[in-house]
Amino acid sequence: MKTAQTESTFDANKLILGDNLEVLRTLPENSVDLIYLDPPFFSNRNYDVIWGDSGEIRSFEDRWSGGIDHYIAWLKERVEQMHRVLKPTGSLFLHCDWHANAYIRVHILDKIFGEKNFRNEIVWKRTTAHSDSGRFGMNSDSIFYYTKTSKYTFNQQFQDYDEEYRKRFRTDKNGRLFIDDNLSAKSLSGGGYEYEYKGVFNLWRCPVETMAQYDKDDKLYYTGNGGIRLKRYLDELQGLPCQTIWVDINPVNSQAKEKIGYPTQKPEALLERIIKCASNEGDIVLDPFMGGGTTLAAADKLNRRWLGIDQSPMAVKVTDFRLQNQTDLFSVLTPPYTVQLHKYDYDTLRYKDAFEFESWIVRQYGGTANMKQRGDLGLDGRMGDNTPIQVKRSDNIGRSVIDNFKSAAERYDRNLFIKNQKAKQPAGYIIAFSFGKGAVGEVARLKNEENVIIKLVRVDEIVEVAVKPVINVKIKELGRDAKGDRTIEFTARGESDAGVEFYSWDFEYDEERGFKASVIMDKEGRQAVPLPAGTHNIAVKAVDNDGLENIEVVRLRLNGKVKREP
Repeated sequence: MKTAQTESTFDANKLILGDNLEVLRTLPENSVDLIYLDPPFFSNRNYDVIWGDSGEIRSFEDRWSGGIDHYIAWLKERVEQMHRVLKPTGSLFLHCDWHANAYIRVHILDKIFGEKNFRNEIVWKRTTAHSDSGRFGMNSDSIFYYTKTSKYTFNQQFQDYDEEYRKRFRTDKNGRLFIDDNLSAKSLSGGGYEYEYKGVFNLWRCPVETMAQYDKDDKLYYTGNGGIRLKRYLDELQGLPCQTIWVDINPVNSQAKEKIGYPTQKPEALLERIIKCASNEGDIVLDPFMGGGTTLAAADKLNRRWLGIDQSPMAVKVTDFRLQNQTDLFSVLTPPYTVQLHKYDYDTLRYKDAFEFESWIVRQYGGTANMKQRGDLGLDGRMGDNTPIQVKRSDNIGRSVIDNFKSAAERYDRNLFIKNQKAKQPAGYIIAFSFGKGAVGEVARLKNEENVIIKLVRVDEIVEVAVKPVINVKIKELGRDAKGDRTIEFTARGESDAGVEFYSWDFEYDEERGFKASVIMDKEGRQAVPLPAGTHNIAVKAVDNDGLENIEVVRLRLNGKVKREP
């Protein structure tokens, strides 16, 4: 017997580093409103690996070993999970090209979503015309639009009228472009209003009061043969309802302001149309192959919640910097978002806000954080069986912490404490960066002499902790331009055990405003910038292959000394 589907929710506004198949399996079913995916195309070429960092290469190195069958099997198991997490009213848009679009539709989408839930194949003109030897130029992509059920969100979208259609408009006495439309109801199957207006008797589509208002607003067009028609002004029309051929959205070219250097970057206008069409404000948008982060950037501007997944640390950090740039301009989310990496920087964890860290590490361990900050006996969370957890954001925890925690755990729930004692189960958990000999010795004594087990858990046993990159910046003057500004070359060199992947620059850095990248992705670590006389704060971030980052700030006083901040 089938049960009714119920919708679930989860914490959205996350960037997650990982294999999307594994991440998707952790998401609750019926929890996402819209999925857009732009998976690597089946091209049998190396440019399928976009970022080129070690995390991505490991994921893609055997992608094509089994040909098209292997590719379809790889993609199909991911789309199955996407179908599971999609709400009954949800939609999926899958972006692909000619190499595998037929296989994807027949062997994946029709089988998983059902042919009856196919809505459209959208053809997007992704590039200008070019020549392909021996055939017509391949200048378009396919975007397959499927819904989970027959009841789904759809908001009609419009596009500008083309030049041929605009030729049908004429200019009125006020210089406005209009096209005339029928007001007679004689051609309709039923209904209408029969009356005489300005000497013309007819079966009209509107009541006389509406007709009079049209006349007052100068929206009636009197034809030469005594007819009356309605003026539809071009500047009041929404446009042509979007069809399945999209030629009005240009690709991201070298001059585009939104360009970040991602080779297959899609334009925000493309994602904005899809998001507006198939979701509403507050809905959750998922991109399981987030790449350069265009889906998430568009979703955030449109006040949707979102989740992005990618196996490339570089993709995660580029998207992170891209979102940081627009947070103060568009985002209304508080907090804006979280970034979930495989490894975490020791300094960031060790010195971040204490309560924020306590809540986060308890959740990472699988417990429930205590939202109280007073009257909690110094406890910070509990496991599923209510066994207490305490977090110490410090190193070399001493014996006194163990003594105090034992007393707190016993007072917190004495019956549970005694039950765990008799069952030889932990009476509680203490999480810290490291534990001193006194703490370890006291835990051993309690277990041996009082049968009380307190489990000590290091932070690096819960999440992998690493050291962020070290950066050195050199400065060199290259000369002056016609305006007298001095061109300064900045060269950054980062060191990391994981290897530095790229650099990002903020040429107008303000500590209070935060880092806003002027150049998001710089693989070489070298930038030449014309600067006028005065004081300039230049910040550079180095990002390594684990996704960890560090920042160096240079205060440059032209015609004076160069001072590097500590």
